[in-house]
Amino acid sequence: MEPLKKNHTLSSEFILLGFGDLAELQILFFGLFLIMHLITLAGHTIIVLITLIDTCLQTPMYFFLRNLSAIEICYILVIVPNMLANFMSKNQRMPVLGCALQMHLFIALGGAECFLLAAMAYDRFVAICNPLRYTLIITRALCLQMLALACISGFTLSLTLTTLIFLLPFCQSHVINHFFCDIPAVLFLACSDTRANEIAVFLVCMLILLIPFLLILFSYGFIIAAILRIHSAEGRSKAFSTCAGHLLVSIMHYGCAIFIYIRPKSCYTPEQDKIVSLIYTNVTPMLYPMIYSLRNKEVKGALRRLLVSHN
Repeated sequence: MEPLKKNHTLSSEFILLGFGDLAELQILFFGLFLIMHLITLAGHTIIVLITLIDTCLQTPMYFFLRNLSAIEICYILVIVPNMLANFMSKNQRMPVLGCALQMHLFIALGGAECFLLAAMAYDRFVAICNPLRYTLIITRALCLQMLALACISGFTLSLTLTTLIFLLPFCQSHVINHFFCDIPAVLFLACSDTRANEIAVFLVCMLILLIPFLLILFSYGFIIAAILRIHSAEGRSKAFSTCAGHLLVSIMHYGCAIFIYIRPKSCYTPEQDKIVSLIYTNVTPMLYPMIYSLRNKEVKGALRRLLVSHN
């Protein structure tokens, strides 16, 4: 009876190894990543608030930026609190259902963010390449439709992918060499032929990552060409400043994700993946608000007005 109970327990939960091999640094890591997490939450919350409150920021570009920050807050809350708890806990077990839910939300929110970044690129493309028709094309209704489409697409693709992965049998090890239930780490544990699932992962990643990223690069090809045709240096600088933050965030976001997910199972390297995952779940989300505020005079102006009004 006891062996049967033990086997059932193992089959109904996963064990997250996290950074257990660096036990002596756990408290240091906890403090460091807690500070980064709080800075990230504060930064994105400020962007959400100022783009809601400030009357000068009621434009489509800041509508997208506000929703991007809101998605980013949810995205990091899915991963980071559990990661921090594991730093301070010896029990790093997670139920299979909890693992599936974490993976689903992580992919869904990450996918919605990818599609929203593509929508923001289209907004910048119309603003710079077709400025006279901007208000006619980029209407509030279109913005809401693009936001809804980004979220629905992200959650639909995520549900499909997560279901495919968790239908696989995990009959051997249930130890995930990661700090959260990421796709490659969980797929690596499957004890059946996973080629069909790997193809499904690749196709979903094509839809979520490669196609939006190529559309963004394509848009910026036209944007850069249009900026170079502007005669005044001040005009070129102003046009570029409205796009630089978005382009940098897109490269950082898609670069890390493509490195992790657009490759076969045979190339899976747990330690390297954990480092890259730390970057795109902790470091880059912390940098996004700084990039948008430092490169954008309107955001800095709104921040100053907000601070002055509370003094």
